[in-house]
Amino acid sequence: MVSIVKAFYSQLIIDHSPLTTDNMKVTIIGGGIIGLSSAYYLQRSGWDVTVIDKSDFLDNCSYGNAGYVCPSHFIPLASPGIVKQGFKLMWSSQSPFYVEPRLNRALFSWGMKFIRSASKENLENAAVPLRDIALLSQQEYEKWLKEFDFSYEHKGLLEIFQTPENADHAVHTVEKAKQLGLDTELLSYDQLQSLEPHTKINGRGAILFKCDAHLYPNKLMKGLIAKLKESGVQLLTQEEVTGFEKNGSRITRVITRNKNFDTDKIVIATGAWSREVVQLTGIKLPLIPGRGYSVTLEDSPYRVNYPAVLMEGRVAITPMDGNKIRFGGTMEITSINKPPRMNRVKGILNAVKRFYPGFDIPMPASEKVWYGYRPCSADGLPYIGRVKKWNNLVIATGHAMLGLSLGAGTGKLVSEIINEVPSSMDTTPFEVERFG
Repeated sequence: MVSIVKAFYSQLIIDHSPLTTDNMKVTIIGGGIIGLSSAYYLQRSGWDVTVIDKSDFLDNCSYGNAGYVCPSHFIPLASPGIVKQGFKLMWSSQSPFYVEPRLNRALFSWGMKFIRSASKENLENAAVPLRDIALLSQQEYEKWLKEFDFSYEHKGLLEIFQTPENADHAVHTVEKAKQLGLDTELLSYDQLQSLEPHTKINGRGAILFKCDAHLYPNKLMKGLIAKLKESGVQLLTQEEVTGFEKNGSRITRVITRNKNFDTDKIVIATGAWSREVVQLTGIKLPLIPGRGYSVTLEDSPYRVNYPAVLMEGRVAITPMDGNKIRFGGTMEITSINKPPRMNRVKGILNAVKRFYPGFDIPMPASEKVWYGYRPCSADGLPYIGRVKKWNNLVIATGHAMLGLSLGAGTGKLVSEIINEVPSSMDTTPFEVERFG
């Protein structure tokens, strides 16, 4: 069925010639997968592209994530029951969810919008657009494979459950996935274990999302950066934006601590820092950072065939690049200035042990633990599009834990918006100013 959906999108995606872009400059702020993907498509459509990053393009969430390219993730972060679950989980130092209590106006405003968005209506409205952008992104990544390798495998994703409650939930999830045209199967324990003959699994069963793929994020990012440099895109490090110059309804210059950039078009794709950067343009964006952690075994003594989500543990496991396994998770709503909480990492490894009892993974040294901040919108959908105040600004952020999964698709949509050509999908659900 997923092939039918892909065929449908391949008919919609037509190569259009962009507006006249001779000597036209676009400045992209943010060097994660969203910014770099946007650069990839804009350069190919004729723009003179500069990407500026406040750091060195090497330390963002695009590197440390689980590497999923997952149409299966059609349930938004803001969904029914998430608030109640969150309150139960946040009191344990090793739980996968935590909100740091603090007096912060932006957090309070975001929280109220999030609570209102955590509804059945939002769940229903988000499923199709999340599916569509994920399928678009998957299709684009598979095209990228013709240009460079990033250990991409389209073999599926397991969602393993242990409790009767989640077994019931899995039945409904499979039904919904099939309604959306996604190739999905509910597995018994014996069927699950047969897919992983190298290790014992503690679980009642699993969902197998055959529609999903995975890749090695580090390899993807390094390959994409090399490709952009080769094609003439300027990638400038240590350029933190401090302001913008405006003229009428246009932003004419990006100002950083080091220099000024005259520009015709601007893309803000600054991930977890997007609220502050967007605010410099006079626009309020409901977005907060959510910290996640991961540990990667470089030469793993253990083996799994499939990436997996451990439902009760809220942990992701991914085999990567032949000899690696990555374990990741948590959603920690906290200040970006707070030091990492290593008990969260213990919680991840303990959850792995509960599902894979043969995995004895010692707590790594702190320097071996990756952590980063995901940009969380107030309803679980990304922000992709123009704003009313500035006619040459496009914002692309708020992807939460789906940044890499939706990266290539978002970059293509950004390019289509800037080039004023028909979009590959309906972007109305991603409107930047949907909260007013």
